[in-house]
Amino acid sequence: MSPFDESRPSGPGGPVLLHHLRLIDGSGREPVPDAALLIEGETVRWAGPGAELAPAQGPVTRVDLGGRTVCPGFVDAHVHFALPGPGASPVLGLYELPSYRTLKVLERLRVTLENGVTTARDLMGLDAGFRQAVAERRIPGPRLLVAVAMLSQRAGHADFTLAGGIDGLALAVAFPQSPPGLVNSVDEMRARVRDLVAVGADCVKLATSGGLASPHDRPEWLGLRHEMVRAAVEEAEAYGGLPVAAHAIGRPGIEAAVRCGVDSVEHGYALDDELRAEMVDRGQYLVPTLLETTQDLDPARTSPKAYEKGVRWHRVAQESVARSVGAGVRIAMGTDSGLAVAHGHNLEELGLLVSIGGMAPMDALVAGTSGAARLCGVGDVTGTLEAGKAADLVVTDVDPLRDLAALGDPAHILAVVKEGRTAVDRAGVLGGALPPLCP
Repeated sequence: MSPFDESRPSGPGGPVLLHHLRLIDGSGREPVPDAALLIEGETVRWAGPGAELAPAQGPVTRVDLGGRTVCPGFVDAHVHFALPGPGASPVLGLYELPSYRTLKVLERLRVTLENGVTTARDLMGLDAGFRQAVAERRIPGPRLLVAVAMLSQRAGHADFTLAGGIDGLALAVAFPQSPPGLVNSVDEMRARVRDLVAVGADCVKLATSGGLASPHDRPEWLGLRHEMVRAAVEEAEAYGGLPVAAHAIGRPGIEAAVRCGVDSVEHGYALDDELRAEMVDRGQYLVPTLLETTQDLDPARTSPKAYEKGVRWHRVAQESVARSVGAGVRIAMGTDSGLAVAHGHNLEELGLLVSIGGMAPMDALVAGTSGAARLCGVGDVTGTLEAGKAADLVVTDVDPLRDLAALGDPAHILAVVKEGRTAVDRAGVLGGALPPLCP
């Protein structure tokens, strides 16, 4: 007798058994055919082969998924919800009230969640109030981790000071309680990291190199002196071991980030074999943001200088990442959504990790689930589908190991569940068995 035969509808809020599914659990292990997943409240109680599940001890609502694939909810380790994507200029924020900008952020959070990302790390822009609102289910969105601000020295990647002295980044993107991003000494760096801790930052974002869109620098320039990077890492470690992420494109900035002990190099376009070997030895992650490299800046909305930088460095990035994968550098999924990349297209990154980065499909799935979760410090909560973890999952009608790029099409994301609640059920596959995420 099947262990499912003794189960009965549990009623609202009771255990729900998803069965007749193909399970990819995020650990890197082989898929489990004819698997089952038992959800109780916000967590997974059991996941594995259906035949091994013990008989139900009480009422259980069963949902037959008809052989469809279930993956963990995906983790995007590098997003910017305060930025509008390619359809609008961030400069518009100069003319908008913070309340209006907040309302636009809500739609970006919703579409990102409904397209498969159940956890996201915002690496500049959002404050901790957004995280709280999502956690309390006042608004739909991925589980949020926030850096609040990005830190660099004057004439670095965080410096968008206009000719008249106005800080364009602070006015166009940041919210009123966000600490400023410019630091110019070791003491200022220590104080600024403490400011970020005080306003609830989950991680520290540094810009150790120049950037593409910033007006005063170039990617090959060093954006923070080594002593300032070390000070930030020391302060982050002292305050609970907050992860430190470094925007680093050119080699001097990557070298500063790697050798001063950051947790992740974001972009890492000019990585060389020497620095790759050091990253492997230190266990540091690379977040290659390949999706961003396929979307050159719009020449109509940016300066010729920024456009030229983007075209050049995006080509460098695409030639570099496969060598980093081959060297054994840890990879975590991140998209840089919000600048040149539209919100909600996050899972296109997975296919690019295979087609450009040379990763095996299963390794790319791990980079977008348990790998990114570990980097973000939430690996004990999410990233794999196993007993005790949050019931964050995606139901799809494609085999990701054969056609991973198809996950980037929202039409193939049939349903998304976050913390045991339905965020979206496009195909009706869950049949209302789980409560809605935001009643």
